Amino acid sequence: MYKNTHSTYDTIVVGSGPGGATVANELALKGQRILILEWGDNEPLKGSFIQMAKMAAIPGKGAFVNSDLSLLIRGITAGGSSAINYATAMKPPVEMFQRYGIDLTAEIADVESTLPLSILPDELIGPMAQRIASAAQQLGLDWNKLDKFIDINKCRSACHLCSYGCPYDAKWNARMFLDTAVQQGSMLLTHAKVLKVITKEHRAIGVQFKHHGKIESAFASNIILAAGGIGSAQILQASGVHNAGQHFFMDPVIAVMGKVPESYPDGELPMAAGLHLPQEGLMLSDLSLPKPFFHLFTAQVGKFQHLLSPNNTLSIMVKAKDELSGNIGAKWVNKTLSSDDKKRLNTGADIAENILHQAGATSLYRTHHFAAHQGGSAKIGEVVDANLQSDIQGLYVCDASVIPEAWGLPPTYTLICLAKRLAKYLDRK
Repeated sequence: MYKNTHSTYDTIVVGSGPGGATVANELALKGQRILILEWGDNEPLKGSFIQMAKMAAIPGKGAFVNSDLSLLIRGITAGGSSAINYATAMKPPVEMFQRYGIDLTAEIADVESTLPLSILPDELIGPMAQRIASAAQQLGLDWNKLDKFIDINKCRSACHLCSYGCPYDAKWNARMFLDTAVQQGSMLLTHAKVLKVITKEHRAIGVQFKHHGKIESAFASNIILAAGGIGSAQILQASGVHNAGQHFFMDPVIAVMGKVPESYPDGELPMAAGLHLPQEGLMLSDLSLPKPFFHLFTAQVGKFQHLLSPNNTLSIMVKAKDELSGNIGAKWVNKTLSSDDKKRLNTGADIAENILHQAGATSLYRTHHFAAHQGGSAKIGEVVDANLQSDIQGLYVCDASVIPEAWGLPPTYTLICLAKRLAKYLDRK
């Protein structure tokens, strides 16, 4: 049972994904008293489909359906979506952030020297990913191995458990920083859904949250919202920041699939290599899907004749940078693709189909789009300043919602850097 202890904490962090866990860890290491409030649980990751579904598939919590029936998903658990993402480490776009008065070069160097960051050795790349890479390179595409937040000494070949939650601690996730913060004396309270920020004379002094059905309050000098691109916007709106939650991005993804005569064994590390086309706003990579995902995506587009062919189907992910649009409400999210977004996805899908043809695949098909990287809902320059502080003094935001422009990249690396920078600012302050 949580006990309300007024003035106990220096900082309250709401959410424990890459932004929240990183800033909590950095501040704890500097001696601050931290309370971390997490809506999800902190059960050990087991690499199971059922556990993943509890994190990311409960309607209105981990999953939202747009008006066009596309799916938005997010991870509600300790570590946030980093617990179930593919650990792809795309470096922050330094020039973009410099336009907003933010220099992340020192933080990038810090991440490079302290986190497990490398491309995968050949022995960890599965045969389907190798076949796709070979075909792409034969077409003259700049298809290369992708940097990953993975300890290659712990990672296992023929394994696809990244998307279920790595049980081997091979994939870096924000729980690792969270654990260190707790070891330094921070308090982690799970199953705590923050409802709003408590203010006094236009300054944040605490938060109100629901814990096991009871409304509680906690107080601190600084409040940092890190509840994700949807969650932080909803808390801001409930706290009187009404321009949050407008015109956000979601980085839509489709899978392009094709059959080959050969059958491959189960399990490959996804997104081992790929292609980034920043001018076109596209990213492509191999995408080895666990069978439940393969069956879902295939049935969704009516390709029932392919349901028995997961082991001889090559799959390529196409991610697009979508235009800022849509709205987030108190209990709902709605965002549809513009005509330019659809054209961008189709351009990427055409490239993917050319690669699959080159790889010898036939019976090609495309899935419906879905999305798992929501952000831009509390933008730097609109909702928060260059130090990530809102107009309410002492209220900060540190997650993908602060990204100020259309995105199209895995955001983890950027969020870690923004959190490290925020921790330095708060420590100096």
